[in-house]
Amino acid sequence: MKNSADSFSDINQVLGLDRQSASRKSVRFVVAAVVVLGVIAAAVGFLKSRNSTVIQFKTAVARRGDLTVIVTATGTLQPVNQVDVGTEVSGTIKTVEADYNDRVKVGQVLARLDTEKLEAQVLQSQATLESIEARLVDAQATVIEARDNLERFKRVREMSGGKVPSQKEYDNADATLKRASSSEATLKAQISEAKWKLSIDQTNLSRAVIRSPINGVVLKRQVEPGQTVAASLQTPVLFTIAENLAQMEVQVDVDEADVAQVKVGQQASFTVDGYPERTFSAVVKQVRYGPETVQGVVTYKTLLSVDNSDLALRPGMTATANITVKRTANVMLVPNVALRFSPPVAEERARTTGSLISRLFPRPPPASKSRDTGDAKGKQQRIYVLRDGQPSPISVTTGSTDGIMTEITGGDITAGAEVVTDIISASP
Repeated sequence: MKNSADSFSDINQVLGLDRQSASRKSVRFVVAAVVVLGVIAAAVGFLKSRNSTVIQFKTAVARRGDLTVIVTATGTLQPVNQVDVGTEVSGTIKTVEADYNDRVKVGQVLARLDTEKLEAQVLQSQATLESIEARLVDAQATVIEARDNLERFKRVREMSGGKVPSQKEYDNADATLKRASSSEATLKAQISEAKWKLSIDQTNLSRAVIRSPINGVVLKRQVEPGQTVAASLQTPVLFTIAENLAQMEVQVDVDEADVAQVKVGQQASFTVDGYPERTFSAVVKQVRYGPETVQGVVTYKTLLSVDNSDLALRPGMTATANITVKRTANVMLVPNVALRFSPPVAEERARTTGSLISRLFPRPPPASKSRDTGDAKGKQQRIYVLRDGQPSPISVTTGSTDGIMTEITGGDITAGAEVVTDIISASP
């Protein structure tokens, strides 16, 4: 067996197989070394780039200025006094004597109903009244006769000492008088009822002529000649009249979160789509207590008085109103974004003593901690002022805000201070 192994080794040396195996091992080692060096170089470059990133802060200047707080609401323009004119009488429209945009006066005829049926009812009521009055005359004569007869029986009875007439005859005469008196009273009541019925029919006849109750302008006409109107259950609206278009009001819906700030007498301005480049002035004249809820949103109707002397505004226009609820002059102001800024927690850098694996695969940075906003009731908040390139916290007391700037009513901050509003990361 030893001789055979020696022979096999001699054959490998002759063929050069040992040298080829050694050469392959050398090549594999070189390739592995190059790969490891490349990975190390990439990791070192990545770590250097991370360590070279600097943080810059975006700032704004705290300043003194005027602050105007407004509440925005939308609504529609309406006349101050608007009347719907209808009819209490059913019938057929005979004539229409007013049209859209017509100026009308109190008592002016707007329309007329066909009065044939109403006139017939008046005549019938008059005839009924006259008939009852005639029957009353007859009843009154009967009363007189019965009373005279009873008086005669009384005298005869006194003269005869109570012997004549008999008690039965006397009682019959007394009963006859009472029945006659009762008939008279009944007819008088029927006359009162007939007069009342005649008065109603005459009133209905007079209401067949529809007149304007106010001085104003016709906004709507909802009737045509020949149209039948039925007023049995609900009074039909025939005309809508606005009393004075020179004085109008904007009815806006103020959100429940803002209604506490809106007061009577505050100044307001509004715009309408019909005049996009024009701003109209208004004054708050009423804030209603009754809520209006639409799709879960609670609002309160607020009325703004508007001078419309040039008649540019028209009823029904959609208005967007800005109500000035507060004005303050020469107060310290900072942007609202400064009150929302919170710096991130500084990340602890890995030391050179750490392992290569920990530097190649670092842990994710910790989440930023939310800052303390202080007492919400006292409106205590914290802002950050840039000092020596780093944000420094300052506690301040906030006041009113217009949505962009906030009033600072207390705190160690002066005009011109750079307050931090955001973070900008940049590489040199």
